[in-house]
Order: sequence, then C-alpha cells, then structure tokens
Amino acid sequence: MTAAFTQKFRGSGLMARVLRSASWLLIGHGGSHALRLAANLILTRLLFPEAFGLMALVSVVTVGLALFSDVGIGPSIAQNVRGDDPDFLDTAWTIQVIRGFGLWLGACLLAWPVAQFYGEADLALFLPIAGISLMVAGFSPTRIETANRHLLVGRLTILDLTSQVIGVVCMVALALATGSVLALVAGGVVQAVARLILTHVYLPGHINHFRWEKQAATELIRFGKWIFLSTAFWFVSSQGDRAILGKFLSLEALGIYNIGFFLASFPVMMGHAVTQRVLIPVYRDRPVRAAAENRAQQRRLRFALTSGILGLLLIMAFAGPWLTTFLYDDRYLSSGPMVTLIACSLIPSVIGMTYNQAALAAGDSRSFFVFSAIRAVFQVTLLLIGVIYFGLIGAIAAMGLAGLLVHPVAIWLALRHGVWDPLHDLGFGLLGAALASSAIWLHWPAIARLISGQ
Repeated sequence: MTAAFTQKFRGSGLMARVLRSASWLLIGHGGSHALRLAANLILTRLLFPEAFGLMALVSVVTVGLALFSDVGIGPSIAQNVRGDDPDFLDTAWTIQVIRGFGLWLGACLLAWPVAQFYGEADLALFLPIAGISLMVAGFSPTRIETANRHLLVGRLTILDLTSQVIGVVCMVALALATGSVLALVAGGVVQAVARLILTHVYLPGHINHFRWEKQAATELIRFGKWIFLSTAFWFVSSQGDRAILGKFLSLEALGIYNIGFFLASFPVMMGHAVTQRVLIPVYRDRPVRAAAENRAQQRRLRFALTSGILGLLLIMAFAGPWLTTFLYDDRYLSSGPMVTLIACSLIPSVIGMTYNQAALAAGDSRSFFVFSAIRAVFQVTLLLIGVIYFGLIGAIAAMGLAGLLVHPVAIWLALRHGVWDPLHDLGFGLLGAALASSAIWLHWPAIARLISGQ
C-alpha cells in the first residue's frame, strides 16, 4: 500500500506533479504560518495590542494597493500558450516593474490622507516605508510564475520560507531594540528584499530583461483588465473587514481582532494558495469536457482539497479559545471566541473555493470578475450593516451570511465551465453547518461574554 501511494508522486505526469506541488504548497504555507505564529507570540510580548492594530491598517493600504493594481501577471503566465516564451515573460516582467514603482508612489501619496481618516499620525511615516516592499516585489523574476505554471514549486517554497525567516529575525531584533511598530514595517521590507535576492540567485530559469513586445503586452492587458477589476473587488472581500472595522474600533480592539482573524483564517489562506497554484494547470490541461476520466480526477481532487481545508477550519473553530489561552497573555484572551466565530463564518467560502479557478484556466477572466464583484458587494454591504447595528459580532456574522448569499454565483460560474459538483456542495455544507453549530454551542459562555462586553 505504501509503495502504491508513493508511486503516485513519481514521474512527470500531471497528477504526479499536482500531488508533489500540493504537498510543497502545504509545507510552505504551513511553515509560513508557523513562522508567523512564532513571530506573533514573541512580538505580542515585546509590543502592545495597539501596535498590531496599527500594522493592520498599514497592511490594509499596502495589500489594497497591490490588489487594486493587479493585472494578473501570474494567472496570465499560467494559462497563456506563450507562458514559456522569453519575449512574453520579459514583457510581463517589465509591466510588473513599472507597476511596483507606481505602488510605492501610491503609498507615499496616500500616507497623509489615510493618517487623517483613521486619526493616526504614525501612518504618514509608516506607509511610505511599507510601500518599499511593493516596489521591491516588482522586480521578482518570472521564474517564480514559471515554476508555478509547471507545478515545480519545491525550491521556490524553500526560498520563500528562508526569506520569511530572515524577515522574522529582523522584526524581533528591531522590536527588542525599539519597542516600536516600526519593527513590523521594516521587517516586511527586509523580507521582500531577501526574497528578491534569493529567487534571482537560486531559482533556475529565464533571466529577465526589460522588453516591450506589443503582441505580448496586448495579450497580457486583454486578459489582465478583468483580473485588475477582480482583484480590486477581492481586496474588498479579503481586507474590507479591517478597513471598515478600523474606523469603528479602537486600535487595541482592532489589534485583538487581527490576531483572532490570523488564527482562524489560515486554513482559508492556505486553501486559496493551493487551489490557485494547483487547479489552474489541472483545469487547463485536463478539461472536464474532454474525457469522463478528467471529471472523475477533478472530483477526487476537489473532495480532497475541501476536506483538508474545512477540517483545519473546524479544528480552529473548536480549539480557538483554548489555543489563545495557551499561547497569549491576558491582554489577548478576548480573541479566543473571535477565532471560533470567524472560523465558522468562513465555512461557506470554503465550499465553493475550488470552482473559480476553472474560469481563469479557460481564459474567462470576465466571469471571474463578475463573481468577485458580486461577492464584494454582498460582503461590504452586510459588513457595514452588521457593524453599525450589532457591533463586532454583527460584522463577523455578516461575513458568513455574505458567503452563503454569494454561493449561487459560484455555482453559476462552475456551471459555465462544467465543473459544478452538487454532491460535494450538499455534503460539505451539511457537515460544516452541523460542526459549526457544535463549536458555537461548546464555547457559548465565552462567546456570550464577548457579546455582552462589546
């Protein structure tokens, strides 16, 4: 049995590469989260809760800039027939470098208005510094996307983890030296520089040069215009909670919420990373309409991915309060019931997670944009209603309700590309609802105290 299992990972076939890449991605994302958790535990003892609230606002702006300007370089290389053409890659890299400088300039221009909006003068200093990491990332070699295109991510995973270790060491050293949130900001810049150097030196493949081929640029822009709009809405979906809550909560409360979200959401973040890197090549090279065996393989892969992600999410829902009591000091204990509630609210988004990459694999970035836009509208509208009328608990519940309401749109997208699996949705939906209810019942006393203490 062991020999039969290991045989599936060998060779150069698509499914063998999928299994190896998925394993590396799980190792990479799990290791990355473990490093972030270790750094978090150290830094929460060196810094203060308000520091994490302030850093959450810095991240909202920098991630927002990156997503609002994302032209889909990675998905373009992954799905385009010219994805290995040096002229195509160099043109993509040139666009990426120009975008990086634009992002840093945007961070500088937004620094003062954002500081005024949130009433935090330190943001005017920290945002231009944090923006340097966006400019540095613009020089990342397209060898990264080539490795993802061909599901050869082992070395890339090691390099990513190494750069993160360097960034964490820098954060801790600066926190010891300064006791300031500047440690978190500067550590992010150091990590970006380390990743750039490591991937340029140790990742094999085409060496990029500045080039502008009109045909390649046209293809990139045509595909990327919908990705640009989609990722703008993805920012609203993924960062909108902190952007909105930052206006309604104190920095201390936002920092505690950010820690709860960090613990609860890591299975979903890992799921997005794995599905984006693994499913686009599968949908691209094994289209479901080409053969019945392709549909069967995709179903097995879909069930495996959803089982793993949902399983981890439910573990966090059940263990969240105990985990925060064990890991953090008394200042952060209220994040425990938040972990349970946030993890439960994310369950609907997991069930449809494996569908939207089929659109990108087929080059249908327009339908992907429609899905992203509707999801963002639901989430922001319900989040605002929830936080205004019911406080933080209402905002968390709004995330779950938005996921339920947008699932029919995910089904529409899946039907367009022939990948919808109703048995998958029904089974995992009922299982998720039952176990989420059990987790909330188990931790209801702590949740009730959180509600009464708002």
